[in-house]
Amino acid sequence: MIAIQTEDVDIGQLINAAKKRSTGAVVVFDGVVRDDDIREMDLEAYEEVALKELEKIAVEAQSIHNLCSVDIIHRIGRLAVGENILIIVVSAGHRKEAYEGSRFIIEAIKAGVPIWKKELTRDGSRWVPGEHAHGSGAVKH
Repeated sequence: MIAIQTEDVDIGQLINAAKKRSTGAVVVFDGVVRDDDIREMDLEAYEEVALKELEKIAVEAQSIHNLCSVDIIHRIGRLAVGENILIIVVSAGHRKEAYEGSRFIIEAIKAGVPIWKKELTRDGSRWVPGEHAHGSGAVKH
């Protein structure tokens, strides 16, 4: 499953689906809203482009790292501290490929998928400069 959505996801269901006959390892990355003096986080995406980029990253990771399965779910909308933002579940025949595939995916997402986050603080809000927006470090205004 490759998706951009507002709803949370059943990570356990993704893990079970990732277990193919050839699977020897499943790696899960769960990016969570942390309390950096914020109340909530608002995530926005250029959905059409972001989804195509996620699909491209999944195919590339699967090919390079010999992955059995790849799931990438990036949430958008308003999220509270402790909620899931990004879930990546990969399976491979061996742990090395699974770990490397997962890391490849997160780094590729941070470098080039147009998704932005705005932190809502007690004193207002701020767009978080990041590696999104095609690796430019651009901040959405």
